[in-house]
Amino acid sequence: MSTNAMRRNAALAVRCAMREGARGTMMTPKSTTAPRAGTMVNASEGVPANVRTVSLQAVAIRMRSVGNIQKITKAMKMVAASRLKGAQTKCEKSRALVNPFVRLLGDTPGTETDSTLVVPISSDKGLCGGINTAVVKYSTVLNAMSPGARINVVGDKARAQLNRLYPDRINNVVVDTTKQPLTFGTASAIADEIMAQNAPKTQLVFNRFASAISFKPTVATVLSSEELEKAAEEGVNEFDSYEIEGPDRSEFLLDLSEFKMGALLYNAMLENNTSELGSRMQSMENSSKNASDMLQKLTLLYNRTRQAAITTELIEIISGASSLESKE
Repeated sequence: MSTNAMRRNAALAVRCAMREGARGTMMTPKSTTAPRAGTMVNASEGVPANVRTVSLQAVAIRMRSVGNIQKITKAMKMVAASRLKGAQTKCEKSRALVNPFVRLLGDTPGTETDSTLVVPISSDKGLCGGINTAVVKYSTVLNAMSPGARINVVGDKARAQLNRLYPDRINNVVVDTTKQPLTFGTASAIADEIMAQNAPKTQLVFNRFASAISFKPTVATVLSSEELEKAAEEGVNEFDSYEIEGPDRSEFLLDLSEFKMGALLYNAMLENNTSELGSRMQSMENSSKNASDMLQKLTLLYNRTRQAAITTELIEIISGASSLESKE
């Protein structure tokens, strides 16, 4: 074979090697750490055997996977951002329903009673930062302060965590409250179930919305009519400073207690839902940034691995051609 023919064959082999390095064989990657170019990989690891560019294809598949995850996180951030404004407006309007009760009956979490009912309010979905963990932590503290406390859970995420800590204290669980827009009627129906347990003191644990990147774990206390009467006699609230007309005092206090429960629960669920959207938007933004950083690292690894494979093929081809020339 002439020297020119060998050079043409070597050039053709180089082009074929470069095309194979860019194309390669599809497989399932185990990790982003690429083996040394030119090594053989065992077929039992989920990749083709005797394939020289297998590490290159593993990185390519991982890049596509990270890119798809980045698209999902960006879409979730946009959905949360689009819903946040409406939820925030509804939440701020509901605060006007709660403030008169706080001024009239006060908020007395330190009131000592025979038993306590703790109502943690959490989300039904995850991927929203640490809002559910904060609710569970506050609920755990309240249970430690009241050894005989019972628990009514609103939201699936708090149920999963509290059920491991207090499996015998959970009375009721309410889930899927955010599948439809929350109304005062829905909150009142849940409040009726809570009031039916006749707890002297009920404490609602939720996240109060502050901004799109900030929320504050909050505990709101609702006393029964008997406890409200005791607080009025002790001068804890401002109830006796008003003249009462209509039904008798005990019936009026019962109505106030029930309506305060409905109003506070409605506001707490709206506050927590708004905090969930803000926290999810922030979490998805951070996830998108992390995916972008990982994609850059994988791209650099892909380019280095591809260049190493091509360089190895070139060295082998040139070495073979040189050995043939030396033999001639």
